[in-house]
Amino acid sequence: MFDKLKDLKKLKDLESALGKEMIEKEKNGVRVIINGKSEIVSILLNLELDKEKQEQSLKDCINDASREAKMLMARKASEITGFGL
Repeated sequence: MFDKLKDLKKLKDLESALGKEMIEKEKNGVRVIINGKSEIVSILLNLELDKEKQEQSLKDCINDASREAKMLMARKASEITGFGL
């Protein structure tokens, strides 16, 4: 039973640590900041871009940041569980 409580604490610690990590990506003046849990914290648009370029830049930023957040989650989880990647 105590092992389950320890595991639960580790998961809560992981979630807390990921929430504090910030990942920022920028492309063509469009900037996205997400936390380590892949939650969008901030979006800054570049109104000088045309609609298509603005949309593509935003998608690229979000996708890049999400990939980095997934890698961060995996690294942090491996540190807590002791399993290496």
